[in-house]
Amino acid sequence: VNDEELKKRIAEELALERARRDSEAQKRRLFGKLLERERISSNEHLTRAILRERATTEEERQKAQRFAKQLEEKDRELKKHDAYYKEQLARLEERSAQFYKVTTEQYQKAADEVSARFK
Repeated sequence: VNDEELKKRIAEELALERARRDSEAQKRRLFGKLLERERISSNEHLTRAILRERATTEEERQKAQRFAKQLEEKDRELKKHDAYYKEQLARLEERSAQFYKVTTEQYQKAADEVSARFK
């Protein structure tokens, strides 16, 4: 093998090695770009998911507040009805006691009259 062929071979191998390195570097750059795009896409997807979750959470919080207000209104309404019916019950009991008293007095009076007539 002469020097020329050896130099030519070394030059070819060096060229092949450079081409291989360039190819690997290009692959790495391409792979890096793909990874960057994937990372950006994932971040965008994650951001959208977080925003959706925040919106859903806010809606649920507002819904819970509305339900709490409705519950408070119902509770006030029930307390109002409870007080009204307690008042009505007290009136009915008072009226019943008065009727009982009047009826008892009338019964006693009638019993006394009957006793007086048939003595």
